[in-house]
Amino acid sequence: MDPPTGPSLGLYDYDLLVIGGGSGGLAVAKEAAELMKKVLILDLTAPSARGTERGELLGGSSLNLDSIRKFLQQASLLGEAIQDSQKYGWRMKEPASHGWGELAGAVQEQMKTRSLELKKELKKCGVFYLNARGEIVAPHTVEVTDMNGRKRRLTAETLVIATGDRPQYPGIPGDREYCLTSEDLLSLPQPPGRTLVVGGSAEGLECAGFLFGLRLPVTVMLQPDLLPGFDQKMAQKIENHLLVSGVDILYHSSLTKVLSERKTGILLRVTIISKEGQTTQEDFDTVLITAGRKALTSDIGLERVGVQCSQDTGRILVNERDQTSVDHIYAIGSVQHGRPSATGLSVHAGTLLARRLYREDSILCDYTNVPTVVLTPLEYAACGLSEEKANLTFGEDSVEVYHSYYWPQEWELPARNKNSCYVKVICHIPDHERVVGLHVMGPNAGDILQGFVAAMKCGLTKQQLDATVGIHPGSAQVIPLQTADCQTSFIADKGC
Repeated sequence: MDPPTGPSLGLYDYDLLVIGGGSGGLAVAKEAAELMKKVLILDLTAPSARGTERGELLGGSSLNLDSIRKFLQQASLLGEAIQDSQKYGWRMKEPASHGWGELAGAVQEQMKTRSLELKKELKKCGVFYLNARGEIVAPHTVEVTDMNGRKRRLTAETLVIATGDRPQYPGIPGDREYCLTSEDLLSLPQPPGRTLVVGGSAEGLECAGFLFGLRLPVTVMLQPDLLPGFDQKMAQKIENHLLVSGVDILYHSSLTKVLSERKTGILLRVTIISKEGQTTQEDFDTVLITAGRKALTSDIGLERVGVQCSQDTGRILVNERDQTSVDHIYAIGSVQHGRPSATGLSVHAGTLLARRLYREDSILCDYTNVPTVVLTPLEYAACGLSEEKANLTFGEDSVEVYHSYYWPQEWELPARNKNSCYVKVICHIPDHERVVGLHVMGPNAGDILQGFVAAMKCGLTKQQLDATVGIHPGSAQVIPLQTADCQTSFIADKGC
């Protein structure tokens, strides 16, 4: 919906102007419009560094990436399900094979459809939208540049920054010329072949698990660490599952150069340097960079009006009200410095921000106990503190950790590994053993965790958790079935 061109009835053209179409920005815009405010969203979806066009995909990096992550995980899991199905009596007339083009096309089409639905929803709510770039040029003024380069200036009483983030390149020879990011992966006309995944982030491990699930050879270079910020014992279990499955992992190594050797029949030749300084070269069909993401804050005029950003991360400094150093400018989502980043959190925070601005509510977004999920083939979901963070916060003597392996019943017939799935409950002893961290690794871990997140918000204790009746048969019952002395394995239908 194009914004009206007539004169504004108030001091400003808009009550609220959102720069960026991230999930948090969409939430604050829709809520504000429903509260009868005049709202404009500016969002220009730029192509990736490799030139991959993403079209007018509303929803920002978080919403679109989360959807794609789930689709790719499901593609991998279906491959495992086909193998398991034989133990359940299913017979295939022909050997199953995967069509890369069909998957890529279906995912891209679904993203376009979702973006169109979002635009219709904005129009229904009364939010104006422009596929254009916004740059702050004065405290309440934004210069708008459309796809054809035409410029004009619009004013707003309140500004919200929701520009999100993009994959970050390591800055080595050949990275932008020859390497891909997650934004480019599904634009490949053919499967990526032998792939080097650079980075041990959640994004990197998810991509590695997906590609290996399609029976492609995958090597992960842990640059710099494995799942930084997550519980490291859980991270090690995910690492072990990938290794046992057949994914290669390079430790204590760095990528220093990527060159194309097409003349010799080799697509990419990478140079790797070890911790000890030893240099080696290996050949790959694809190099996928997943070593971090950079906030899109550098060219939208923040410094011009005094919005302060972290010198280390480039992300925006905000207070408990999501307010920047400039009173009428706010930031939502992954552009915030020092805050967890998740789509559901951004939507919740954006909705509460609009209500504080226009409904005189006082409820602040609670940035603690935010659940997150890593969509590796063996899914990992977490809420609250890691074991390392709990020990650091409360001291080891004040922390009790309960843990258990379990075997999902649907894995019994195909006889899949009994010692893969795992649960960890971290409790603060002096506070009636309040649950301060909950970690689940297994099928549908995110769905299993969701209900317990609400309980943790209410101050769930270990005694209350033990008193919860589990649903049988089901994997979630492993969490309440743990007892104070349960440090052994749990099999779904036999107990501890």
